[in-house]
Amino acid sequence: MLPRPSTAAAQNAPDQAAAGVVEQDIRIELPKREPVQARIYGERVAGGGPLVLHFHGGTFVCGGLDDGRLVARMLAGGGAVVVSLEYPLAPQNPFPGAIEVGFDVLEWLFKQRVKLAGKGARIYLAGEEAGGNLAAAVALIARDRGHPPLAGQVLLSPMLDPCAGTASLRKATSDDGMCKWATGWAKYLGRPKDALHPYAVPGSSLRLGQLAPTLVLVGSDDAMRDEGLSYAARLREAGNAVTSIVLPDTGGLAEGQGASGECPCELTVKQHIRAFFSAAPPPAS
Repeated sequence: MLPRPSTAAAQNAPDQAAAGVVEQDIRIELPKREPVQARIYGERVAGGGPLVLHFHGGTFVCGGLDDGRLVARMLAGGGAVVVSLEYPLAPQNPFPGAIEVGFDVLEWLFKQRVKLAGKGARIYLAGEEAGGNLAAAVALIARDRGHPPLAGQVLLSPMLDPCAGTASLRKATSDDGMCKWATGWAKYLGRPKDALHPYAVPGSSLRLGQLAPTLVLVGSDDAMRDEGLSYAARLREAGNAVTSIVLPDTGGLAEGQGASGECPCELTVKQHIRAFFSAAPPPAS
């Protein structure tokens, strides 16, 4: 039985109604691990549908459920039930803390899929910015462990490589005295050798075959634009089904938030997400 909505969820009711998406705060009990907080968006439908585990942005060191609300609502608006996770943050919890929790929650999600999204629910991963890294990493773990089966992953301007040095990243940081993304990477990668691990840095992984279909969405003005597109190209070369799209204006989508909680590309993003959910085949049982 799913937990009842928390007080916080009830207080957010007017905001939820305005967005047209039902929200419910829950606590997930995990074996051999402290409980974690999460927020469910959307409602179960007859026949089942997409069920998404979502990771918010925040350069690995900040952010929470409220920061992931914009992207989670867009995923729900694309037809999914979304479980947005409040994962442990660096530097208190460096790699691999967040992805270990994320994979355990993915296993929980798979076990609860019928209750959450209906019979026939298909499991997806999604994340923006640092959350995109975690989603990509958990997808690699699921492939390597052979479970649970995934129908796809949605990566929105993902942080994938601390050594990328791309043109889009240089442009975004040219006027900054300190690069927040470099700082986040330094705190997430607790030891130098962690930068060599494919689960920490999916962008440099040498084994990218046999992954679930992937949708990569980046903005023309996003710092992570180039590494997102590069990852999409490498996934294609490895034989995966990939759709990559450059949006004209994201207004802060890479970090899961825009001005006044809005995104100028929201309608377009929902359309691409809905099309992706419709096209991706169900995973093998």
